[in-house]
Amino acid sequence: MSVIHRLSDLLVNQIAAGEVVERPASVLKEVLENAVDAGSRAIEVQLEQGGVRRIRVADDGCGIDRDDLELALERHATSKIATLDDLEHVGTMGFRGEALAAIAAVARTSITSRAAGASHAWRIDGSDRSLTPAALNQGTVVDVADLYYNTPARRKFLKTEGTEYAHCDDMFRRVALARPDIGLQLSHNGRVIHRLPPGSPATRVAALMGDDFLQHAREVSAEGGVLRLTGFASLPAYSRASRDAQFFFVNGRFVRDKLLTHAVREAYTDILHGSRHPAYVLFLELDPAGVDVNVHPAKIEVRFRESRAVHQFVYHAVKRVLAESGAGRIEAEPAAAQAAAGAGFGIAANTATYPVAGGHTNTASPPPAGGRSWGAAPPQQGQLAMDSASRAYLGFAARAQTPLSGTANVAAPPLPDGDGAPPLGFALAQLHGVYILAQNRTGLVLVDMHAAHERILYEKLKTVLDGRPSVQRLLIPAVFSVGPKDMAAAEECADVLAGMGFDVGAAGPQELAVRSVPALLANAPVAELMRKLLEELREFPASEVVTARRNELLATMACHGAVRANRQLTLPEMNALLRDMEATERADQCNHGRPTWTQLTMADLDRFFMRGQ
Repeated sequence: MSVIHRLSDLLVNQIAAGEVVERPASVLKEVLENAVDAGSRAIEVQLEQGGVRRIRVADDGCGIDRDDLELALERHATSKIATLDDLEHVGTMGFRGEALAAIAAVARTSITSRAAGASHAWRIDGSDRSLTPAALNQGTVVDVADLYYNTPARRKFLKTEGTEYAHCDDMFRRVALARPDIGLQLSHNGRVIHRLPPGSPATRVAALMGDDFLQHAREVSAEGGVLRLTGFASLPAYSRASRDAQFFFVNGRFVRDKLLTHAVREAYTDILHGSRHPAYVLFLELDPAGVDVNVHPAKIEVRFRESRAVHQFVYHAVKRVLAESGAGRIEAEPAAAQAAAGAGFGIAANTATYPVAGGHTNTASPPPAGGRSWGAAPPQQGQLAMDSASRAYLGFAARAQTPLSGTANVAAPPLPDGDGAPPLGFALAQLHGVYILAQNRTGLVLVDMHAAHERILYEKLKTVLDGRPSVQRLLIPAVFSVGPKDMAAAEECADVLAGMGFDVGAAGPQELAVRSVPALLANAPVAELMRKLLEELREFPASEVVTARRNELLATMACHGAVRANRQLTLPEMNALLRDMEATERADQCNHGRPTWTQLTMADLDRFFMRGQ
């Protein structure tokens, strides 16, 4: 090895560029963040050839004095921090003072800036650091051309123009979502791609994520001590195959943090299929002293001082919003908003907490005026129960228990005057033994009866099994044949099955007998349900693993215990299902993330049939 020597400033900056300047999008990120920190109200970005040929960012911020322009290109020179206390309370996007020096070391860079009160602007060349007068309104223009022109080996690692532009566009979106109060414009090869005027967070989210996302998302707003979470989280029906629509900001800074990602993912556990990913735009605000942003060269990762508290806050805030039933927003939203939403799944309005039957608490919708409660009593032995208020109102006698014919004409029951009607209204009929048609004050409600009943059973099973489950003894034990693996799983997990309400024992060398089941699943196909449970128990036989994955077993039980297609329900049973949906958390989606119901407003129907046109 050669003797130890001091590296040149240019080589030091080029080495630093390897950490800071990974691709054109990295340059755009650093320059855009500087423009935001300068207090800009309007920022214009121009790209050529995906940012490889040129990146030009112009802002109307505070500008840089002539005497500070040379320092701006020096390493570890910044106006954003001065002491260790400043570093522990960072409130700006950038603070290290390395970015401009690293960029100037690997690209042809110039900065033109005019500070407030200056007679004219000044321009500095990044290669020779020469200063010349220039013409410019107040603000700064950073021009970066020919990225990696002096390090051709690095340039070979860049991708195609389209790929590099896509990364720049994604970086632009992050900054634009974080600061809806700033007007931004992005153009590529002379063509304007985004023109975003200042506006509300919802307007900016709709412009960048699409109106479809906003219509299928719920607004998140939660506060707890020094923590505040706002933004939008999509419903499972809007799930994605990749994580490309997940944006999380901490004090305005986009981050990819495993702790925060895990918290949001856990909030979706009961309503989203494992292979799908939610879409969200969330903003976490907290005291800058409670988060360390100086842990990654690109500032993409952070570290929280109270990581568990932050995780639990985000988890419960998102889970609480997703647990709200969409039925509670039908009556609360104005008719115009319903017509704009179009599909019945709009942004959540304010909700109230009130008790419902069974001693539980529902946050979906307030009770109707006049003291009438539409919460259904808990069903007995797996039957769909109907509350006395619904029965009395509809005037059902003994004849109403006769199953409906698939072709019977059923007159729509009149809805009560005032606020007495339940949000999901009253059932009219079944469609092909799969869907329930109901009428409410807004229009027509379509319910997938299996998916809805599956969610209701799942939530009730979770509640019941937290204590001692009620058991239904079978008059005639259900006996069925199994293989050796299923026999072994039944013996090993007998205690787990007993805790869920199943009494299972051997009835022969290759036969099992089920003598009791949970009361909620009294009418479920016992043999089919037990075979499915044993199949899952074989995958994770250890009792502690079974306990950890209890909800997956309960989801299987709910799926097999829910009403099946082509089963004819009576009107009282259909109405009882609607009442249970209104009183059940997360009733808008089944356990697999599919929607359980949708709303067609009168405006939708009038538009389809061209009424009033």
